[in-house]
Formats: sequence, C-alpha cells, structure tokens
Amino acid sequence: MTIHLILGGARSGKSSYAEKQAQYHEQHAQSLVYYLATAQALDDEMSARITQHQQQRPDHWPLIESPVELSKAIEQLVLKHQSEHKTPVTVLVDCLTLWLTNCLCSPIKNCWQQEKQSLLKLLTGYAQSGQVNLLLVSNEVGHGIVPMGELSRNFVDQAGWLHQDIAAIATQVDFIIAGIALSLKSTPLKPKEQK
Repeated sequence: MTIHLILGGARSGKSSYAEKQAQYHEQHAQSLVYYLATAQALDDEMSARITQHQQQRPDHWPLIESPVELSKAIEQLVLKHQSEHKTPVTVLVDCLTLWLTNCLCSPIKNCWQQEKQSLLKLLTGYAQSGQVNLLLVSNEVGHGIVPMGELSRNFVDQAGWLHQDIAAIATQVDFIIAGIALSLKSTPLKPKEQK
C-alpha cells in the first residue's frame, strides 16, 4: 500500500497523472477507487473546472466531497469500504491546496492547524499499517515570487510546510511538469509486499 504525493503547477497534468495511477491500482490490484474532491463550486469559473475534472475521470468511481474535514472523510470512507469489501481500496484526493484554502478561510478557530494535524496523524497510521493506497494531489506554489498580502503569504507558507510534512511520510512523491512525472521519492517495496 502507498501514500503517493503528486505535486505540480496549474495545468501541469497532475490530476491526469493521479487518475492514471488510480486506474493502475484498479486494474492490477483489483482495488476499488474513490475520488475525494475538496473543491467548492462558488463561482462559474470553478464550476467549469469541476465539470472538466468530472468528464475526464471514470464514471464508476464513487465521488465524495469534503472541502474541510479531509481526514475524517478519508477515515470514514476506508472503514466503510473495509466493512463491505474484501478488495484493496484506493483514495484519490484532489486537491490539498483547495482544502488548505477552505480551512484558512473557515470561520472555525484554528481550523487549519487542527485539520492538518488530523491528516498527518491519519497518514502516519496508514503508512505504518499499509491499509490503503492514497493519491494526494496538490499545487506546488513555492516556485514564484513571494505574494503580496498576508493571506496569500500564509497560504504559500502553509502549503510548503504541508508538502514537506506529507513528503516525509509518503512512500512516493512525484512532481509533474508539462505532463511528465519527475520522481522525487520512491520507497522500494519490502520483499513480502511485492507481487
């Protein structure tokens, strides 16, 4: 089982790459794939983006929407799957930076820190137990200039720290640019895990 962090800029091909990875798990490990979306259709432009993503992924993947309580949604989904099926489970989360934005803009006090710690704890548990394949898509936003405005700077800082924390836990980290994956981290399978 894997925790796979997939980073890239806007329109880099990261979502398409993540979907191909999920299809690989589905075809070669008979894993059921769930798509966990964090986007909210708050305007016409975002609605169009959501529609485009819906059209490019397989219709038979169940969709779960969770704009803020990400770790809770993943945990409930995995527990429900395990109680109903004997097959492996793959969860594709798209995307972490929209989730970060939703948390930073939430009226709930300390929402971001609580949600981040909850996710990192869950990922650490999954990494140790090998219960699930997680594909985590996120925008790499640290290559540009430091933005103006406190919220924008905080967003870039928090995204960078989140990516570092998840990369430390992840079994695989890829950076996608122009639709091409660059492997940043790959943990070889232990002999008993190989198929």
